[in-house]
Amino acid sequence: MKAVLFDLDGVITDTAKYHFEAWRAISKTLDIEVNEDLNERLKGVSREESLNRILLSANKEDMYTKEEKDKLCKAKNDVYIELINSLTPKDILPGIEAFIKELKKNNIKLGIASASKNAPRILEALGIKDEFDCIVNPSLVSRGKPSPDIFIEGCRMLNVDSKDCIGIEDSYSGIKAINSANMISIGVGKSDILKDCNYIVDNTELLDYKLLHKIWSEQEKRKLG
Repeated sequence: MKAVLFDLDGVITDTAKYHFEAWRAISKTLDIEVNEDLNERLKGVSREESLNRILLSANKEDMYTKEEKDKLCKAKNDVYIELINSLTPKDILPGIEAFIKELKKNNIKLGIASASKNAPRILEALGIKDEFDCIVNPSLVSRGKPSPDIFIEGCRMLNVDSKDCIGIEDSYSGIKAINSANMISIGVGKSDILKDCNYIVDNTELLDYKLLHKIWSEQEKRKLG
C-alpha cells in the first residue's frame, strides 16, 4: 500500500447535505422534486450529470438547451458555495483528521478524487488542504464516475500504480470507479448501496491505518491464491 485516494463529500466532510439543499432549491424552479432516493443517485457524479439525472426523473431531459443547462448548473453552484462558506475545521468528519495524520506518519501518499470542482475551496476551509499530495481536477478527466478516470489520474499524479492504491468512497458510482481502476475499494456507509466494495465501515471513526493495512494484506494473500 503506497497511497490512498479519498472522495470528499461523505468521506472527509458532510457537504452532501449542501448539495441536496442546493439541488432542491434549483429543481423547485423547474417544478421537479428532488427526494432522498433521487439524491442518492446524484452522489459522486458531476454537476452536469446530476442535472441530467434530475431532468430525466421528470421526463424533462429534452426541454432545455445546453446553454440553459449550464445556467442551471451555475445557479446550483452559487447556492452551494453560499452554503459551504460556513465550513470550518469542526466540520471534518469524526476520526478523519487523526486518520490522515496516521497515514502520513506511515509515509502513505494522499490524494482527493472528488467530482466536486469546489474541492480545493472546501479543503482550504477545513484547514487540511496541505495534507494532500494531489487534488484531481474533475474538469481534466474525460469521463466522470462511475468511470475510473478520476482515480487513474489520481494515481498518475501520485506516481503510484493503481494496484498499490486504496480508494475510499461513500457512493455506488464511486465504488464502481475505484473497482474499475483496479484499486482496493473501501466504502463508508450503507452496505446495500456499497455492496460491491472490498470492505465496508459504518462510519469514518472506524477508519485507521491498521485496518487499511489488514485489508491490504488480506487482498494480497488472495491474489497469491
